[in-house]
Amino acid sequence: MKKVLSIALVSAMALSGILASTSNTVQAAVNNGDNTVTVEKGDTYKSIAEANGISISALEQANGREVGGFDLIFPGETITLPGATTTTDTTATTNTDTDTTTDTSAQATDASQQTQSQTATTQAATDTTSQSTDTNTNSTQSTSTTGTSQGTFKISFYDPSVLGSNMGYSGVAANLSVFPKGTQLKITLADGTVLYRTVNDTGTFANSNSQQLDVAMPSSSIPSYGVTTASVEVLS
Repeated sequence: MKKVLSIALVSAMALSGILASTSNTVQAAVNNGDNTVTVEKGDTYKSIAEANGISISALEQANGREVGGFDLIFPGETITLPGATTTTDTTATTNTDTDTTTDTSAQATDASQQTQSQTATTQAATDTTSQSTDTNTNSTQSTSTTGTSQGTFKISFYDPSVLGSNMGYSGVAANLSVFPKGTQLKITLADGTVLYRTVNDTGTFANSNSQQLDVAMPSSSIPSYGVTTASVEVLS
């Protein structure tokens, strides 16, 4: 009888320990007050993005991660929030060779990028086939179109479905004081790809930078370089 009671007591103590360990509240990432947060146990890029009101892709880009990729983080690690002014350590940017410029409009006018953008615009203007097809939304433009040039913009990409949105892939997030909702844009990327998008949202990056657009696109189609420049025209 004593042996049975001893076994029962040990089992009860073990169960109490398990319940106590699972009842600990997972700590949210600690905001350091300088546009960075310190990772706590249980944090993910998704939970940090939601806690700070930003998109996962924006958080990935701010930390040199692959957009839509697998983001492995550890307790004690420092995560940079979009908009941080801290200089990025060059050893942390080995996977973002094409994102070495900041999100300022002055650096977006780098001479080599301007040359690429101008060349791509010229090629796109003479190639009505590429202008008539939006390969990312599978929607066909019936004719070649030309609008009012708005200059060169910084372009990033995001997948609305990853954020739980059903807005689809025909939209683009912009600074609404520059492009009001409903504005139809023709976006010619530096590599010559032409995208047609309608402004339907704003975002952390676009809202804080009048010279940036966040283009909706399936994760599987987002270019590996992640961030680029493009010439932008207003169609209507």
